[in-house]
Amino acid sequence: MKTERRTALKGLFASIVGVMGMGLLSGSKSAPTEGKPAPGVSAPDDVPLFSGNTKFGNLVFIAGKGAHVEPFTIAAHTDIVLKELESELIKAGSSMEKVLKVTVFLNDIADYKGMNEVYKGRFGKNPPVRTTVAVAKGGVPGNSLVEMDCIAYI
Repeated sequence: MKTERRTALKGLFASIVGVMGMGLLSGSKSAPTEGKPAPGVSAPDDVPLFSGNTKFGNLVFIAGKGAHVEPFTIAAHTDIVLKELESELIKAGSSMEKVLKVTVFLNDIADYKGMNEVYKGRFGKNPPVRTTVAVAKGGVPGNSLVEMDCIAYI
């Protein structure tokens, strides 16, 4: 598993170098992606605001997932968010074990321990790298106590 992740990370860096070489990071709109519109997320003219996932080479980028339901506990919301991430990964042809990077946005840093209790072990024996931040004024969008996004390989 570690070898697969290293290979995928090397691919990520090679992709970034390739993208920079093609000028795609400087505003070009020809980036090869296969976006899947997020359900129910559209602008007034029915154009999706963002995709639920986007693929680039052997990488898949999963949009942030939140839990906008009751009960309002960090354990319940974390479980819902992780299940949504897993579902989106499977739709994209990947899995939780192939996740390279997770970003966690907490509405309140006091929920860090509670989120970790549910998060632990959900990505297999070799967890991905992770960044966790408490959001500033206004909190996580909607009523979610936590939001997560991730990058995985296929």
